[in-house]
Amino acid sequence: MTIRAAKFTPEVLLSAPRRSPAVPNSSGTLAVYTQTTYSFSSHSKTNEIRVIDLESGHSSVVTSDAGASNPQWLDDGDYLVWLKEKDNGNTSFIIGDARDPGRSYTAGTVPGPVSDLKLTTIEPGKTGFVVSGKANPDGTLYNPKDAKKPLSSGKYYTSIWVRHWDSYVVPQKNSLWYGLLQSPSPTASDKVKRYAASGLTNLLAVSGLDGVETPIPPFGGTDHFAISPNAVAFIAKDPALNPATHTACILYYCPMPSWTDLSIREAKVCQMKGLEGAMSSPVLSKDGSSIAFLVQKKDGHEADKNRIIFVPNPWSGQLLEVFESKDGQGQWSLSPSSISWAQDDKSLFVTVEEKGRGVLYQLSIENILEAKPSDLKKLTSVGVVTGVSPLAKDSNLLLVSSSSLVEPSIYTIIDPESPDEAKVLSSASRGGSALGLSRSQVDEIWYKGEKSDIHAFVIKPSNFNPDEKYPLAYLIHGGPEAAWNDSWSTRWNPAVFAEQGYVVVTPNPTGSTGYGQEFTDAIQGSWGGLPYLDLERGFDYIKQNLKYVDTDRAVALGASYGGYMMNWIQGHPLGRKFKALVTHDGVFNMVAQTASEEQYFPLADLKGPLWKVPDEWHKWDPSRFTANWETPHLIIHNELDYRLTIAEGLAAFNILQMRGVESAFLTFPDENHWVLQPENSLVWHYSVINWINKYVGLPALSTTHHEAIFPRVDATEKKITSIPLR
Repeated sequence: MTIRAAKFTPEVLLSAPRRSPAVPNSSGTLAVYTQTTYSFSSHSKTNEIRVIDLESGHSSVVTSDAGASNPQWLDDGDYLVWLKEKDNGNTSFIIGDARDPGRSYTAGTVPGPVSDLKLTTIEPGKTGFVVSGKANPDGTLYNPKDAKKPLSSGKYYTSIWVRHWDSYVVPQKNSLWYGLLQSPSPTASDKVKRYAASGLTNLLAVSGLDGVETPIPPFGGTDHFAISPNAVAFIAKDPALNPATHTACILYYCPMPSWTDLSIREAKVCQMKGLEGAMSSPVLSKDGSSIAFLVQKKDGHEADKNRIIFVPNPWSGQLLEVFESKDGQGQWSLSPSSISWAQDDKSLFVTVEEKGRGVLYQLSIENILEAKPSDLKKLTSVGVVTGVSPLAKDSNLLLVSSSSLVEPSIYTIIDPESPDEAKVLSSASRGGSALGLSRSQVDEIWYKGEKSDIHAFVIKPSNFNPDEKYPLAYLIHGGPEAAWNDSWSTRWNPAVFAEQGYVVVTPNPTGSTGYGQEFTDAIQGSWGGLPYLDLERGFDYIKQNLKYVDTDRAVALGASYGGYMMNWIQGHPLGRKFKALVTHDGVFNMVAQTASEEQYFPLADLKGPLWKVPDEWHKWDPSRFTANWETPHLIIHNELDYRLTIAEGLAAFNILQMRGVESAFLTFPDENHWVLQPENSLVWHYSVINWINKYVGLPALSTTHHEAIFPRVDATEKKITSIPLR
């Protein structure tokens, strides 16, 4: 019997299990994944490592230890290795039988926190591993639980790189550490081959790479390095350049003639003239002899197009750009997001944003220099792919992980020879039905923008009646070089708003990704220009063509760049067409972006620094138009947001209050640019939904969970109607 949630509420969204991509064992019989769930009744999170039987689809728990993470298959059997964080900051390597979870043991412990475990089989009973962890300036593993606390809280900097994302820059840097898991021959009394972990060696230290940091913070992980029995390859920011103003990276290739030798070894530097921007997704062939990775052309432009680079032999110095063109633009207009090797090393799997989807392609490396985009073989066409793995050691089948707007996690088996016959192995919510959702709620539209056709998803309530009219929720994405895709999210989930009784429209205006690099780059020097005009045209299209939408009861919401656009809309004619607005961590004063950490971002999008192109910065400043602000407006801004500082939110709220505009301010002192903690996220959802509901005539939401954890603060009972002119 199918169990269906009565309604898709914020609690249902935030309590739904969150699954990682699934990774199969070498025989293709089991796959491992992690799953976390949150209970608002007990205010606690459950963390599990689980395996799924690839024949029956049945899943079982390997461990529910809260400190367990990073499960990996050991050798060719059914044993798993995972990391366990200990109370003292140390990390243990745990080995357990996926079919008999009670038979687990500690293979070794290292003196600090590490993560991002990767394994490579060197020979039977001998497995190399690499993890990431912070290194002290002297090259030793950093353990914050052992660190001596300074007597002063002062921090002194002589470089622009002071803080990043949500923390201040400190002397400890990310590094890669390697070691061995080895097993002696089984004894008569111990029929199980038990492994022991060696200590850790700092790969960057023994490679003489002073000043290099990898994975690249704050979001880099296993996607920033690759390992094989004979080599480790990784990317890092160019240590000679300041990371606040540069995105340039270097790929390092480190041979591993021995996983125990501590002598200094040479690291091969891989860079390609003319492609000098950010790098990502390095992958090694099975024997470590060939590399593929992604690189951007422009240093300082984080949203530039990724190019696929193939390196047949790292020591030859030959780097080949796939789909290269004489004009330097590349034959493929799209920007791939990840790559991986096929089981036989004869082709690459490529994921890419494409018109609101995250599509998986296959590309043969035979005659790769002559390859054209038409040689890409499309393997998926719906949802967004989040992971792909060969199903088994001797199989061409793939285990693909993905999600959609109504489904948080799907595991699918795909045969590249007949991708249309994909088999769904497991759906976390039975196609959305367990959450009260269905695919029939999702439509999409194309309309004529200012200069290009614009794509948008339309998400309707599950009880939608085409003869009724519904208020509009116009959701504007961040980035701005990003997009609304057919994917799941626990932060901005369109279905949550649709289930309150809205028709949700998520436009991808000029600057969005997945529609060609020219379309993405067109936002440069036009932050409040082309995208705003595209949104105006989108609103008019909805009014004229979606008869079930009541545009007289419309609200608009956005975060980051979407928050900027809310502030921009508030000062322009489109703002008068909405009953209420919501800005989450948005730009109020363009000049205040000089307080941000990644300065290359405004330098690229505003065409130069403030002192050289002040008119560009001034032109698109929302604070210039505050005399027009009059639409009710909720401002949300968090104290740990170092990308757009909290002063931006406070300034916008203060202006609204002094102008006598109905407004509210919500802040989370312990959150960054995002709201991640479940209890905080619940408050966020209820605050946003109740703010917009009251202006379109929908009922307020109420829950004991929300009311119990949300201490409302009214700073004053006095209402400011306006500030008189003097």
